[in-house]
Amino acid sequence: MAAAGRGGPAGPWGPGAGRALQTAMRAASGALEMDSAGRTREAYVEYLKSIALIAQALQEEAAGADGSEGVTADTPKMLKLAEQCLERVKSIAAALGKAQAKPAAQERSGAPAALPRHRRVLSDEGGKLSPFLPPEIFQKLQITEAQSARKELTPLEEASLQNQKLKAAYEARVARLNPNQALQKTSLTLSLQRQMMENLVIAKAREETLQRKMEERRLRLQEAANRRFSSSVALTPEEQEQRALYAAILEYEQDHDWPRQWKAKLKRSPTDLSLVSGLFSCLLSFPEHPIAQLLRQLQCAVYTRLYPAVSRGAADSAAGSPAGLSSLPLDAGGSLPAEPGGRRLRASRSLHCMFSVPEHGAAGLRHSISSTPLAAAGPPKAEGGWTGPAAAPQTPRESSFEDLERFLASPEGWAPTEPLDVPRTEATLPEQLKGIVRDIHNAIDRLLSLTLLAFEGLNTAAGKDQCLACLEEAFFPPLWAPLLALYRSVHQTHEAALARSMERHRHAGPTDMGLASRLLPTAPSCPVYGSAIEDLRLIPLETCPRRKLECIVRALRGICECAEEYCGARDRRTPATAAIGADDLLPILSYVVLQTGLPQLLSECAALEEFIHEGCLIGEEGYCLTSLQSALSYVESLQ
Repeated sequence: MAAAGRGGPAGPWGPGAGRALQTAMRAASGALEMDSAGRTREAYVEYLKSIALIAQALQEEAAGADGSEGVTADTPKMLKLAEQCLERVKSIAAALGKAQAKPAAQERSGAPAALPRHRRVLSDEGGKLSPFLPPEIFQKLQITEAQSARKELTPLEEASLQNQKLKAAYEARVARLNPNQALQKTSLTLSLQRQMMENLVIAKAREETLQRKMEERRLRLQEAANRRFSSSVALTPEEQEQRALYAAILEYEQDHDWPRQWKAKLKRSPTDLSLVSGLFSCLLSFPEHPIAQLLRQLQCAVYTRLYPAVSRGAADSAAGSPAGLSSLPLDAGGSLPAEPGGRRLRASRSLHCMFSVPEHGAAGLRHSISSTPLAAAGPPKAEGGWTGPAAAPQTPRESSFEDLERFLASPEGWAPTEPLDVPRTEATLPEQLKGIVRDIHNAIDRLLSLTLLAFEGLNTAAGKDQCLACLEEAFFPPLWAPLLALYRSVHQTHEAALARSMERHRHAGPTDMGLASRLLPTAPSCPVYGSAIEDLRLIPLETCPRRKLECIVRALRGICECAEEYCGARDRRTPATAAIGADDLLPILSYVVLQTGLPQLLSECAALEEFIHEGCLIGEEGYCLTSLQSALSYVESLQ
C-alpha cells in the first residue's frame, strides 16, 4: 500500500480520477463477494484496502499530483463508496470483537468453550447480531453438498479437455522449432486444427446420440409414471407434481444400483425396522436423489417463511418487551441457566446433524396424507420431468450491505434505500405461526407419500411409522431454532410471567411446593428428583420433536422411580405401585420444573403439542406432555 502511495501519477490509479473510481469499485466488489460467501476476515481486510485506495486517490487529487483540480466529478462517488465500505468494516469489526472476547472471557473464568454454532449475520440496526441466517445463505448451506457431488463429463466437455492437451503439446513443439523451420510449423498447425475438428465432430455426434437415448428413456419412464397415476379424471396440480417426481425417481434408479439393493433388502426382511433407518441414512447421503432434493427445497421454503416472522417477533420484543423479559432470550442462541455441574446449557442449534438419521422407536402415523403444496414450491413441468428445487425468494439483507451492492452495480444512479411509507396489512404472529405449522405438516406428508411411492416395501403400518420418524429427524434440525423462536415470540407474555415466578421461588424447597415427607429422600445430601431435572434440561438441546418428547417421558418415569425408592426406604411395607398417585405427581413435577429454571419449556411444549402425531398424544407420551404443561401453568400462577 505504501508503494502504491509513492507511485504518484504512474501508480495504480493511472492518469485520471475515473480510473481511480473503477479501481476502488473493483476492490470493493471483491470484498463484497468474500462477505457474501461468509469469508468475514478476508472481507474485512479487503474493505480496509478499498478505503485506503480511495483515501490515497483523494489525497493525490487534493495535492494536484495527478494534474486534476482537487475535486472532480467522481469525488462524491468515491466518498460514498468509502462510506459504505466503512459501514461494513464497523459491522464486521463489532462481530469479530465479540467473537474474540467470548473465548477470552471463558479462558479467564475457567469455563469450557461453547459448542460451535452457525455463523451469525449482522442486522441493519447498528450492527446488532441476528441469531438466524438470511434465507439465501440458508439455501446455499443446504445445497452445498448437492453442488459438490461429482458429475460425469459430457462428450463435448471431454473433447474440450483433449483439445486443450493437444494445444499445449503443439505450443511446446513450436517453441522448440528454429525460426527458419516455417514449413514444419505450418504442418503442425494444420495437423492440430484437423485433430481438434475431428474431436469436436465425434463428440457432437456422441452428444446427439446420448441426448436421443436419454429422451427416449425419459419418455419411456414418463409413460410408466403415467400408468402408475392413471385416472379417469384430470390430475390435480399436486398429483401432476408427484407424477413428475416419481418419473425423476425412476430415471435416477436407471443410473444407480443402491435403490434396487435396498428394495431387495426390504423385500427379504419386511419386519426389520432397522433397515428403514439405514435406508434413510443412505438416501440422504446422495443429495442428487429427488427425495433428498425435495427435502432441501421444502426446508428452504419453510425457512423463507420463518425468517421474516422471527425477525419481526425479535424486533417487537426488543421494542416493547416488559421488564420481566429483559433476561428472557427469545432466540435459540441464548445461554440457558447453568446446571449443577457448572456447564451452561445451550439452546437448540439450527444447522448441524442435518443428514444424520439415528434409529427411532415405534411411532404412529400423524394424519392422512395431504399433498397441498407449499407456497414457495415451484410448479411441475407440463409433460413431466421435475424442475428440481426452486430457489428461495430473496429477502432484504442489512442496509449497508445492500447499499454497497447497489452502488457497485450502478454508481451513476445510486441512492440509499429508504423505507416506503406504504400502508399494508400484515398477518399477526399467531396467524403466521399457524400458516407455517400447516406448511410443515404438508411438507412432511409430501415427503412421506413420495418415499412410500418410491419404496413400496415401506407401505406397512410399522414401516410408515418408522419412515415418518426418519423424515422428522431429517426435516426438523435446521428449522427448529427459528421455529422455537417464533413460538417464544407468540408466547412471550406467558414465558415472562413464568420466568418471574421461577425467579421469585428459585429457593423454594420440596415441602414449600407441597411434597409429602414420604416422597423425599432420607439422606439430606441426596438431590431430590435430580434425574428428572437433568432430563428436562436436555429438552432444549434436542432438535426433533420425538427426541424432546422422549426426554419428557424419561423425566416422569424417573420421578416415579425416585418416589418408589424414597417410599421404600422409609417403609418397607409400602407397595411399589402405591408409592405415587396422580395427586402427588403435580407437586413433584412443579418442583422439578422450578429447579430447571427454563421458562422456554412452555413454548417447547406448545410446539410439541402441534407436531406430535395423534397416536402419541393419546398414550403415555400424551399423558406426560399434558402433565408437564399442567406443572408449568401451576408454577406460572404461583403467588
